Amino acid sequence: MENKCKFTPSDIKKIRLDLMLTQTEFAEKLGISFASVNRYENGKSIPTLKVQRKFLELSKKEIK
Repeated sequence: MENKCKFTPSDIKKIRLDLMLTQTEFAEKLGISFASVNRYENGKSIPTLKVQRKFLELSKKEIK
């Protein structure tokens, strides 16, 4: 099964910046490494569906 990301690298960075978090802080909230966040934001890697769900959860919290 192919993992298609619903978030562009720009979307991921925007969520992080809207939450006013550093890449390290964002990684901690997501339960992943700083390096993973960096790769996602730079389009070098595609987040798993589990991580994509966490992006969605965090972005919804920001909207409320």
